[in-house]
Formats: sequence, C-alpha cells, structure tokens
Amino acid sequence: MKRVHPERAAGSVPAPADLPDPLPEPAVAELRLETILGALADPLRLTIVQRLMLESEAYDHPCGWFGFDRPKSSLTHHFKALRDAGVLRQRQYGLERRSRVRTEDIDLRFPGLLKLVAEWAPLASHDG
Repeated sequence: MKRVHPERAAGSVPAPADLPDPLPEPAVAELRLETILGALADPLRLTIVQRLMLESEAYDHPCGWFGFDRPKSSLTHHFKALRDAGVLRQRQYGLERRSRVRTEDIDLRFPGLLKLVAEWAPLASHDG
C-alpha cells in the first residue's frame, strides 16, 4: 500500500509551518471500505472515533485526553490500527502522538459513512 503525507497530495491544503508532518497513512484513493469497517468493528476503536468526532475541538488529541483505563501498549495498538485503516491522522509532538479523524478524506471517498458512525449507538443488551 502506497503511503503519502496528505499535505503533499494533489489538491491538499498545506498545513501551517509549525505543524508536524502527519505519520504515514493511506492516500484517499487507497481508502478501502472493508478496512475501515474492520477497524471500526472493535468497540474501543469505535468509541475513539466517536469521541473525536463529537467531543473534541478542532485540534489533535493525545491518548491521555480519552481517559481510558488501558495499558499504553494496548492503546497504541488501537490507534495504529485506526491510522493504518485511514480513519485517523496522527502527528508526532515530541514524545506523544496526537490524533484526529480524517473527516474530509473519508467523506470524499465514502459520503455519509462518518455520519452513521457518529450517530451509531449499540443496542442495549437483553439479559434474561
């Protein structure tokens, strides 16, 4: 899979000079629906994406922002899976990676998908 820095892709808006380059990610044309859906099938990853879309301001967030009680290695794995699927853009700020949803890219490739993700609520479990 060819990976590009999105700001270097044709038609992209350049990032401010002081913004770190994004980590490698799939180009928009290489985003695959089955890969994105596979990444979002994990409940923690779905929660990560929903929180970034619904609760975050317009800037990148570190893992600690989420407040998950999980080992750092586990969170690193989940964030990498979302980045590799093309769902998240991550930038390295010193020792931490910060994330945001690739909203424009995913909406361009799969219109309406992120709206469904944002509105999704799991069914209540039926005990008994």
